[in-house]
Amino acid sequence: MSEQLQFIYHLKLVRLEILTEGPTPEEANLLEKHVAYIKEKTESGVVLLAGRTQNVDESCFGIVVFRANSKEEAELIMNEDPTVAGGVMKAELYPFSVAYSRLRD
Repeated sequence: MSEQLQFIYHLKLVRLEILTEGPTPEEANLLEKHVAYIKEKTESGVVLLAGRTQNVDESCFGIVVFRANSKEEAELIMNEDPTVAGGVMKAELYPFSVAYSRLRD
C-alpha cells in the first residue's frame, strides 16, 4: 500500500449542539457507525490517523488521514463515512502527504 496517494478529510458537525446537548437518537446511531467505519478502515490499513479537537465550540473539527489509489476513490471513502452520508457532518477532501510521523504501519 505504500505506493498509494494520501488524503485528508476535514469534518465539521452540521449541528453544533451535538457537542453541548448531545446527539439525537438518529445522530447517535450515525456516530456509532462512523466510529465502526473508521475503525474498520484503520484495521485494513486505509486510515493512518483519525481524531478530533477537544473543544466544544464552532471551531471543533475532526480529521481523517488516509490512503487511496485516486482522488475518485478518496472521495468515495469520504462520502461513505456514515456521518457524511447521513448529513451529520460536512466533509472537505484535500490531497495530503505525511512528512513526519512517529506512527508506524
